[in-house]
Amino acid sequence: MSEVRTLKVALLGCGNVGAQVARILLDDADALAARSGARLQLSGIAVRNIDSERDVELPRELFTTDADTLVKDADLVIELMGGIEPARSLILTAMQNGACVVTGNKALLAQDGPTLYEEADKAGVQLSYEAAVAGAIPILRPIRDSLSGDRITRVLGIVNGTTNFILDQMDSTGAQFADALAEAQRLGYAEADPTADVEGLDAAAKAAILASLSFHTRFALEDVYCEGITKVSAADIAAAKEAGFVIKLLAIAEKINNPNGEGGISVRVHPTLLPREHPLAAVRGAFNAVFIEAENAGELMFYGQGAGGTPTASAVLGDLVSAARRVVLGGPGRTETTTGYVPALSIDASTTSYYIGLDVADQAGVLARITHIFAEHGVSIEIMRQTIHRDAASKVESAELKIVTHRASEAALAATVEAVKGLDVINSVTSVLRVEGV
Repeated sequence: MSEVRTLKVALLGCGNVGAQVARILLDDADALAARSGARLQLSGIAVRNIDSERDVELPRELFTTDADTLVKDADLVIELMGGIEPARSLILTAMQNGACVVTGNKALLAQDGPTLYEEADKAGVQLSYEAAVAGAIPILRPIRDSLSGDRITRVLGIVNGTTNFILDQMDSTGAQFADALAEAQRLGYAEADPTADVEGLDAAAKAAILASLSFHTRFALEDVYCEGITKVSAADIAAAKEAGFVIKLLAIAEKINNPNGEGGISVRVHPTLLPREHPLAAVRGAFNAVFIEAENAGELMFYGQGAGGTPTASAVLGDLVSAARRVVLGGPGRTETTTGYVPALSIDASTTSYYIGLDVADQAGVLARITHIFAEHGVSIEIMRQTIHRDAASKVESAELKIVTHRASEAALAATVEAVKGLDVINSVTSVLRVEGV
């Protein structure tokens, strides 16, 4: 029997995920060797501060601050530092020296993925990034491999656990946004600076990656329309619940065909109302899920832990074993599956439904004027509910209208809302949210 080959593994970064990856590499060395066909030797862990406290006790001699030397001597490199630099330069150095790379860096992939893919192709190495989207959920390989013989038409994803936890807290307890965010921070789901999560930036980077794989075209962060959850109020949540909806921050990538035969891909992130019977509506807490619609496979949903050291380490190790097997067996590296160019469309070209909340004067003819504006803009109303409010002191009556439209172009819907705002019988537009799944 031939001797099992040893591959040197360099780990860049030792945060929550990195520490768990290192632990598994050391504790499960025999099992990983059996699965990959090679002994995966953790040759070093590059960190900024060797003396930082870590949740996992690891041999001190593995740590180094010299990341550049570490990657030059590695067969496989795991990048879990995050950020753009020095992660980008270190990944390029690793690939130029013939190492396959596993990364969870969604921001870097969304910003400069094409450069990394091209370098991997040139070097004949594998670039893997399952951990960049939805934590432990195996979603990128199924899209790239299992559905490669199909045509994906639409992807809807809850891909940020922090925002899902916040919106779920608001829905289940009636909490205000600030209180739900504070609870997320207390439990460790949200960072001290939660901007990337609550403004949708983290989800947008993941949306670009999902769109690129699903539609075989390169999409970058600037191609993604992005709107966070900071403006979602407890009143919005309550109104959605009363109407049979739940609000989720969705990453959406879908193919749109225009009447003239030309089309493109709409990639967007925004708060969205979903009917409570939709599969994604049942995703609670900090969990993630991705819902895929394909021409032949139909509807598929992938669900699981979207973050956390151990769950995300599972995705990293899966990529590592795959890369190690490629090194052992030989052959070209697998990076991306772009086959052409499909344009990214602006948010105006997308088709969706709207939920619109209006506070209006309670007088004759109001409903007729509002519905006339909708008809003028080619937007059909699916549901309209009216509630009368009376101020006992002033004896002034007003009406609250809740409208759900049929699907229409974003441009037509936005123009309709602007026109409605101009009516003298409108006291205020209390909410405007997009709706999916109706």
